[in-house]
Amino acid sequence: MDELELLKKDWQKKEEHLPKLSYDEIHKMIWKKSSSIVKWILIISILEITLPQLLFLFPSFRSAISDSSTFNSGYIALSVFYYIVVIYFIYLFYKRYKEISVLDDAKNLMRKIISARKTVLYYIIFSLSMLFLIFLYYAIGIYISDEALMSIEGVDRLLEKKSLEETRNALFWVFSLSGLAVTVVMGGIYFLLYGLLLRKLKRNYQELKKMEV
Repeated sequence: MDELELLKKDWQKKEEHLPKLSYDEIHKMIWKKSSSIVKWILIISILEITLPQLLFLFPSFRSAISDSSTFNSGYIALSVFYYIVVIYFIYLFYKRYKEISVLDDAKNLMRKIISARKTVLYYIIFSLSMLFLIFLYYAIGIYISDEALMSIEGVDRLLEKKSLEETRNALFWVFSLSGLAVTVVMGGIYFLLYGLLLRKLKRNYQELKKMEV
């Protein structure tokens, strides 16, 4: 018992030197971390939409796009719709960042964190859906259009071995399954990248919830 009492006294002495944070200080720390997380979400989303556009700097890529018969009005419409919605999401991320950047009481900060998390989840679902839809669009185009089918590199060699219908069916499933595989892989990357940030936001929310109890 004497040894136990000595250990307790020793710990109490150490505890006196540990920093004691007030409610307001802890709240401010959580607010700063949450604001930083949403800022990173905004930066990543902007990079995600701008980096692929660098491909157009390469002449070979521009040539492939302009010469491709599959680059038609349907694909342009999908692309325009995608960019409009993504830009809207970027605006929402910026809005959530500005909201969280304003120091508020715990209850309002919790509400803003939930709102930010929902926005990110909706963005992930939309992006993955559009990715699969583009692959499916190409697959359907190949299935119903001879022009789209013949525009694919190497299709002539396939036609030497298989009939037109067999080649069409094979390429339809190749594009469809490839779209599914790419969507799953990108989903893993999204949930790894954005999921990490969302988990941090969730932890901040839980800390605030404990403080409110």
